[in-house]
Amino acid sequence: MILVADSGSSKADWILNFTDLTTPIQFRTRGINPFFLSEKKIIKILQHTPEIQPYLDEIREVYFFGAGCSSPDSREIISNALSVLFKNAFISVENDLSAAVYATCGTQPGLSCILGTGSNITYFDGVEIHSGLHGLGYILGDEGSGTYFGRKLITGYLYDTMPKNLQKEFFSTYGLNKESVIEEVYTKSAPNFFLASFTKFMSDHLEEPYIQSLLYDGFEKFINSNIKSYPDYKIYTTHFIGSIAYHFSKVLKTVCHENQVRVGKVLKHPIEELNKFVMEREMRVK
Repeated sequence: MILVADSGSSKADWILNFTDLTTPIQFRTRGINPFFLSEKKIIKILQHTPEIQPYLDEIREVYFFGAGCSSPDSREIISNALSVLFKNAFISVENDLSAAVYATCGTQPGLSCILGTGSNITYFDGVEIHSGLHGLGYILGDEGSGTYFGRKLITGYLYDTMPKNLQKEFFSTYGLNKESVIEEVYTKSAPNFFLASFTKFMSDHLEEPYIQSLLYDGFEKFINSNIKSYPDYKIYTTHFIGSIAYHFSKVLKTVCHENQVRVGKVLKHPIEELNKFVMEREMRVK
């Protein structure tokens, strides 16, 4: 059996592949990011995942792709946790950019972007994945991400620059004030998730000019700071994965077109394409 996982900071998608013709099992857990979770907490999450409990000893390979898995130390946290549960399995841990590339570019050169809770970009030359200068996280970067848009939305609300009709709707929906926002952002453990949660409000009021403007400006900032950092970006197909790219794809594609960015795949969740790539790669190796 082969287990493939794609994890962002907020949720993780998994597919368990059987060696026979049994239909794979697909399931979801909370996000597993080594920046926010210890080995013990990761183990606890998986111990309470019923879909895999009957197969722990039968799984022979685990391919985990996740946010926060860029350094050897962070990958080791994930690998150690997985090894505790899957005692008979080969464990591979790669970052979420690798998942994005495999799910979108496949074996063809291109740019692959993540626009979810956070944001990032990488270039794939058809053989190697080239890490860039981006992926600085929600404090220093994450342009065009859920966290970025949530921050813009909440500051507009608190600075009183949000249109009155939206401001009234926002207060009615969340009941927030300056003190409660500051507490969430500066004293709680997951401010990025808190900020990104407000993108639902943007989705619910998508036709409002104020929301359209926020999206347009945020995507343009992502293009200018991320995509255009690659001098030859015009000649490559640029792919996107993540909930922000998917749900706001119409605005994203408009901004890309205006900036001569050639858009390829736009995937909400890359797990199915990623799993297909991994399984086909396994067949080629064998």
